[in-house]
Amino acid sequence: MSRHLDLHARRLQARGEAFYTIGSAGHEGNAAIACAFRHTDPAFLHYRDAAFLIQRSRAVPGQTPLWDLLLSFAASAEDPISGGRHKVLGSKTLHIPPQTSTIASHLPKAVGASYSLGLWRRLGGAGEWPVDSVAICSFGDASFNHSTAQGALNAAGWAAYQGAPMPLVMVCEDNGIGISTPTPDGWIEANMRSRPGFHYLACDGLDLLDTWWATREAERIARRRKQPVFLHMRCVRLYGHAGSDAQQAYMTPSRIKADEARDPLLVTAGLLQRHGVLDAAAIEALYRSVAERVAHVAEEAIRRPKLKAAGEVMASIVPPTRPGRARPWQGEVDATPAPMAKLLNQALQRLMIRYPHLVMAGEDIGRKGGVYGVTQRLQAQFGPHRVIDTLLDEQSILGLGIGLGQNGLVPILEIQFLAYLHNAEDQLRGEAATLSFFSNGQYTNPMVVRIAGLGYQKGFGGHFHNDNAIAVLRDIPGLLVACPSNAADAVGLLQEAVRLADEEQRVVVVIEPIALYHTRDLFEEGDQRWCFADPGPEHRLGVGELGVWGEGRELAIVTYGNGVYLSRQAAARLEADGVALRIVDLRWLTAIDHDAVHRLVADCAQILVVDECRRNGSPSEELIAGLVERGMASDRLNRMTAEDSFIPLGRAATVTLPSVESIVEQGRCLTVRRGQVNEIATQMAGATSARSSEA
Repeated sequence: MSRHLDLHARRLQARGEAFYTIGSAGHEGNAAIACAFRHTDPAFLHYRDAAFLIQRSRAVPGQTPLWDLLLSFAASAEDPISGGRHKVLGSKTLHIPPQTSTIASHLPKAVGASYSLGLWRRLGGAGEWPVDSVAICSFGDASFNHSTAQGALNAAGWAAYQGAPMPLVMVCEDNGIGISTPTPDGWIEANMRSRPGFHYLACDGLDLLDTWWATREAERIARRRKQPVFLHMRCVRLYGHAGSDAQQAYMTPSRIKADEARDPLLVTAGLLQRHGVLDAAAIEALYRSVAERVAHVAEEAIRRPKLKAAGEVMASIVPPTRPGRARPWQGEVDATPAPMAKLLNQALQRLMIRYPHLVMAGEDIGRKGGVYGVTQRLQAQFGPHRVIDTLLDEQSILGLGIGLGQNGLVPILEIQFLAYLHNAEDQLRGEAATLSFFSNGQYTNPMVVRIAGLGYQKGFGGHFHNDNAIAVLRDIPGLLVACPSNAADAVGLLQEAVRLADEEQRVVVVIEPIALYHTRDLFEEGDQRWCFADPGPEHRLGVGELGVWGEGRELAIVTYGNGVYLSRQAAARLEADGVALRIVDLRWLTAIDHDAVHRLVADCAQILVVDECRRNGSPSEELIAGLVERGMASDRLNRMTAEDSFIPLGRAATVTLPSVESIVEQGRCLTVRRGQVNEIATQMAGATSARSSEA
């Protein structure tokens, strides 16, 4: 069935009825792998594993894998896994989450899913999968070389080496070539045979019996000993990389012919004959009958409805909601005014008590308490299994969180510095944010990611510790990004982020301004004006909810993060000059309520957007566009941003960023200019009136 699906997909593509023809031909031996596991074991599959899905479907009555896969090929809205959004291998019933990655970017979350099984055992509960499950993931020999795959292998081995339960089987389907680039002979085995933390097993993927026996051993080790296994399945790639790939352009005719002679269907036919299961005539009859069935069902599948409107396509970007699991708060709240780092620590402590399925993970967050002390004493209170000190690898941290979230936990992950996110951002863009989209809302990975970032940090600057590049987060569909400017708002945003993850299954990033973590004073040393009382466990700032300071109508400053702090200092000097102004704090940098922004600034003479991020790709671009679209005259709109520059070290660390001085100067210029315009307009109106009287 898998083979005829591959063949017929190419025929349908030629007719314009199928759209993605990377097939499984030559890899069908993974059907024997499917036989060795329970259908409840989560399987994160390589795109050449149709035979695995078809075989697993036989373990559950009522499954229709042929029909389902053909609907996926045809991008039908009735495709039961993606709803027509992509050709993926997946099934909620069969515990096969859909994967779209072609570079093994699904491996970190498979490691996270495996880790979650042991974590649930320790917590005394269960998530989406039974706690005695084994996580399976598969990938190709070319993808093995990708940094994401290597990071996942390292993370799994690192954890297992220290005795952490890691029931995981990683299947490398080695066909010896990556599109046109050969894999060196022996490369995979040489890398993995003696890798710390792993058991290495190999099998001949052309031989179902050999693959079965090796997989049974892999399953036994992973399930009973809770240790990771690398299963090296040698196979062959037939028909090229995909439908558009002409392999004769880079492979000799003799090599192609030799590969065709190694066809696993031929090898399997030989096994069936030798063991007296089927004779040649019965094998041929079976082969032809399946071909006819595939062709017949395909003609029905291609006529099923397709997605037609943008709303239909986007319907699954935002996951479905579920009942909240927070316990009522019964403790006291320390209302002593404090800076952001202190109140965040108090809020995290409360959240860990209220949400027993909440888990924190990140570099140095446990024993050290974080670089800036935000997570101090939490590991001592809740244990190293709930406040996890991870290895130094952001891809693995985010992958861990995706796997935990997919198995019913709510992770709060910490990325130590914003600049460290950029080598791992695909885990958010290509994996976390797409899971609901490509599973039609059936699979989700709710999570909260705390990132220390932005500029103005003193004494420890430079590009890697002062990074103001957030565009990569703001353009990911469905991802929510918050940024507090003060301690009370930090509590409100964090508590809402956890509620969003727990109840609405969202992926939320909170960017915490490093420079404001321990800031206490606003105008002068010792005034404690930037310390705030803890607003308590029920205080939440909803998505798009804006903060407003002041009621002046001459100037409105729209800003966020450090910009609010700087604008408050600038406001004191501008008000001393007689300028009546207000400050609008965005708080949320995605899903901005542009109608609300417009309402708050519409009665102001001038609007100044103060944006600490770079001029290109910053929130100010969206804000200005939103106001213009709502009829705001361009001569009232002004923008102040950071320069399009990396941030240097030392005393020059802030020269490319907005400052109190630059905000004051711009505010004075705008209000003076507005006054001059009004005066000229008054004079012109008077002159016109006088001429009318004379006439």
